[in-house]
Amino acid sequence: MRFLKVRFWPALLILIVVAVTMKLGFWQRDRAHQKEALNARIVAFENAPARRIGVAPLPLKDIEFHRVLARGEFLPERVVYLDNRPYNDQPGFYVVMPFKLVNGGYVLVNRGWLPRNLADRTGIEPYETPKGEIEIEGVARANPSQAYELGSGGSAARQQIRQNLDVSAYAAETGLPLQPFVIQQLNDTGDKLVRDWPAPTLGVERNYGYMFQWWGMAAAALAFGLYAARRAAKKDADPDSNPEDPDNRTSHV
Repeated sequence: MRFLKVRFWPALLILIVVAVTMKLGFWQRDRAHQKEALNARIVAFENAPARRIGVAPLPLKDIEFHRVLARGEFLPERVVYLDNRPYNDQPGFYVVMPFKLVNGGYVLVNRGWLPRNLADRTGIEPYETPKGEIEIEGVARANPSQAYELGSGGSAARQQIRQNLDVSAYAAETGLPLQPFVIQQLNDTGDKLVRDWPAPTLGVERNYGYMFQWWGMAAAALAFGLYAARRAAKKDADPDSNPEDPDNRTSHV
């Protein structure tokens, strides 16, 4: 029985490549499973009774994606417009405004989408802000939405139009004791804002795609290693195939 002669360093390199790509594949699989579990939680929270927001701080991990209710009044003088938020291929803003709760405390509310004034990039189209005490229904989210941003130049403090808004940074900026989350408003308050919110993007299919790519690379590396080892063993077993072998140099008269 003939055994393949394996060269140590090439074999070690192949094994390392196979081990790393297999591990990355399993990591992508675990990420997909985590996102599937989160999606199941989101669906369950959507069908659960709404939780009322009060003055007591609620940890983000305990409230995110839950339906919530809040009663109070808006502070329009503290509004922030989040730029580069298109809707149906039309440029616009998200209108984010602090909400003073009747029983104390504050929470940020992403009120909805507002189209951009095409004649003036910084111009704000008219919309309504309810006066006095109202009820807000929505979903608790970690932030009002996150857009790609180079540095923080578009999100500087005190600017009314910004690229992104961090809840804790805005609380420090304004001195308001904000809840550590944002309410994504669902109910209509007659303000002419659009609330056709996109579903949370989890990217489960992408994780499964990466998983198969990494495992495909592992299989390809293993197949290449076996092929190379077979070629090397065959070459060693047949000295006539080695032109540099001095014993193979014969002359014919």
